Amino acid sequence: MRIGIDLGGTKIEAIALDAQGRTLTRRRVSTPHSGYGDTLDAIVGLVGSVEQELVTKGSVGIGTPGAVSRVTGRIKNSNSTCLNGQPLREDLEARLDRPVRLANDADCFALSEAMDGAGKGARTVWGVILGTGAGSGVVVEGKLLRGCNAIAGEWGHNPLYYGQAGETWQNLEGAEKPPRPLLCGNGERLCNCGRLNCVETYVSGTGLEMTWEQATGQRASGLHIAAEDRAGNPNAAAVLARYESHLARALATVINVLDPDVVVLGGGLSNLTRLYSNVPRLWLPHIFTDRVETRLVRAVHGDSSGVRGAAWLWPN
Repeated sequence: MRIGIDLGGTKIEAIALDAQGRTLTRRRVSTPHSGYGDTLDAIVGLVGSVEQELVTKGSVGIGTPGAVSRVTGRIKNSNSTCLNGQPLREDLEARLDRPVRLANDADCFALSEAMDGAGKGARTVWGVILGTGAGSGVVVEGKLLRGCNAIAGEWGHNPLYYGQAGETWQNLEGAEKPPRPLLCGNGERLCNCGRLNCVETYVSGTGLEMTWEQATGQRASGLHIAAEDRAGNPNAAAVLARYESHLARALATVINVLDPDVVVLGGGLSNLTRLYSNVPRLWLPHIFTDRVETRLVRAVHGDSSGVRGAAWLWPN
């Protein structure tokens, strides 16, 4: 039995899978906001309740926000700030009396979809989450690619690419001018990582909202923008077309390097059905080949991919 834990900002969810990946049970609790120790207690309690229900002991994988530092072995870059600087793996292994595997939540998403989701059977799967941020993970032949710096898949923190090789928007007939970003007075988009104009600031839900505000002078959620598009609002259609251009360019840059069989989209914006026909058409001029075989598909397991992928951190 495999047990997966999805350590989220508002909830901690547990799932138990059998050898074929079928769900045996699921449980969830609210994420404690009273500190690191209570978070440990919640995880240990979920594992214990799952094993008590199923009367068997399982492997444990944890999907975490942030990543494990290769320097310190402790959690870094987590938006659940109580985890940062903590030896989460070591503490859980001591409390659970067994080895524990950890991976970033985006890596878990990619692994889930590669094992028995939208990327099943593909050699190279790139799983991309388009939510509040823009994370991703890479799975090659069923194995999660971590990288020597433990940052494989951090595509959201590259600068957004404009134009084709040797060209800029100023000298391209009919080309889209890079929008004036909204968060800084000097016309730049400031990313949470501290850098300017990261991919994440354009293709995340937050980035879409910024583009809408730029176009209309108003603030609105991604759900509202999508609803306005369905209702025939030309402003919404134009903003989503610009978003698709941003996304196509950002995806194309990584496709040129990784050459995946399939790109699986998750997160709230993956529910925009128009992406799956429009983005592959828009990425064609930016990919260095005469024919693009890479497929763009929606995640099969949706919001469950993170917790399922945590369980799949133990393949056997």
